[in-house]
Amino acid sequence: MTMSLNCSTRRRLQKLNQISSVWEGDRRPLSTHKDSEVQGECILWVDGSQGVVRAMDVVAPETGPEAVVRTLLRAMEHPNSPAQPARPQKIVVSDRELQFFLRGVLQELEIVIDYVPQLPLINELYRGFQEVRNEYTPDLPSQFAEPLKKKALEIWQAAPWELLEEHQILAIELNQNDVGTLYASVMGMLGMEYGILFYRSQDSLRRFRASVLSDEEESPELLEEAFLKQDCLFLTFERTGGEEDEEIDIIDLADLPITQIQPSFGIIHPLEGLRAVLYEEEAAAVFLALAALTRFISSKRRQLTAEVFPDLSDRYRIALPKNKTRKSVQVDVTVNTMPELAAELEAMAGFGHEDEFVDVDDVPSLGAIRDDLIPEDSFLSLGVISWEMVEHLRETATHFAQPGEMSSRGDGLPVILIQTSRPKAKNLIAAIQATGGLKGIGFNPGADVFGGDRYDLGIIQTENGELFLFGEFLEDDSVHVAARKKWDERCKKTEGYCGLIIARGLMGASRGQPQLRDMMALFEARSLSAQDLGIGTLQLMPQFE
Repeated sequence: MTMSLNCSTRRRLQKLNQISSVWEGDRRPLSTHKDSEVQGECILWVDGSQGVVRAMDVVAPETGPEAVVRTLLRAMEHPNSPAQPARPQKIVVSDRELQFFLRGVLQELEIVIDYVPQLPLINELYRGFQEVRNEYTPDLPSQFAEPLKKKALEIWQAAPWELLEEHQILAIELNQNDVGTLYASVMGMLGMEYGILFYRSQDSLRRFRASVLSDEEESPELLEEAFLKQDCLFLTFERTGGEEDEEIDIIDLADLPITQIQPSFGIIHPLEGLRAVLYEEEAAAVFLALAALTRFISSKRRQLTAEVFPDLSDRYRIALPKNKTRKSVQVDVTVNTMPELAAELEAMAGFGHEDEFVDVDDVPSLGAIRDDLIPEDSFLSLGVISWEMVEHLRETATHFAQPGEMSSRGDGLPVILIQTSRPKAKNLIAAIQATGGLKGIGFNPGADVFGGDRYDLGIIQTENGELFLFGEFLEDDSVHVAARKKWDERCKKTEGYCGLIIARGLMGASRGQPQLRDMMALFEARSLSAQDLGIGTLQLMPQFE
């Protein structure tokens, strides 16, 4: 059955001014390459007399010939500027089936529809499209695109920023394609930006460090200039899609599932500036560096947790991805830590100076109990961890033990879990360390004199004798009553031993249920009774300005 326009549409088109022009029309694939990621077909209607594209559309390959008619009607009634609405005197196409289809649909519009083997104007336009497409440079060479992204996500899961600060440099010896040694600086320990900078020389690394630490580089313009003078390859991580969360000002990427992590690659050079494209030799260098770095982090993880940056070295044989002209190539890559350079950069930045840290003794005290230790909006819970998990945390997390041998009776170690963002967790760990460590955890009665409520107050005592409030629980809260009962029973079985776990991941999928990798510190402590604390019932008093 031949399709035709409805009567009202036909009458409307007949009212258009008919011009003595010949229009070319065609439908062609967007790409001539079978393996191209670009899918779809382009429909074009061009006025050959005026040399203008009146209408263009992109459709799926399986779309029927009706789409060509829809684009033609738009070319007549609503053409691209500067063309005016009009009806052509003649249409030429290079497809016989399309010619017969259009003849059936456009009857009574007084338009001649002819077949020609060649459409010179559309051919010229398509040649231009293909030239532009052929000149396009992808972000990564085809043979490295997927392997590099895979290696980047392996690095993300290895999380070297949990072990290395930015000044703790690793030398990665490639000796491949004119690249000798890359100097890797890992970003992410502060929980802000995650990535790795692969400097081509130690001089570039030192110059950039000196520039950003100089008082003269405080203006944004000078900092940008210093940034663009670096000579490095880089890998950075972003949130997939770059979506903004209006309710959360800062999102720690480490709190997000790996499906929301997007790696990006590029280079910075004083003469090239920033380029978010890697060519083949650059991609090969980054691939080798990432592959070796992942293996180094995995095999040296325990040694890298030492307080002093250790002197370590290892060698790996890495296979480069194949391409059409090259079989698999094996490259020997050596990775070394650089303790002397790390000490130099640390001294340059002034790290380790005690006067740069605020002593908790300098923070104003709120009576007998202070409430300035635990970050606001932290997730808090009372629970237990298995003895196997205790052993694991002793090996992998920041760990502080109590004197004496802990009894491993019962179902595990009773713990207080405090979950917050990664930067706040690091600050909390440092603050407790600054007091000499954790001495005990207990609960003490409290009362609201005016409201009449009674509370069970969670109290942390540090080694310097300070008392800190970590939680306020209503005395008649059935959930807390049950948790507190189990806490006392478990502490009795462990002969008074308990613990404090500090975890990251407040905003991520692990909120309230942190995984082992989220647990950053375990402080072992003694359970304290209200009598041990010796502060009596605390009264909540109103604060007046």
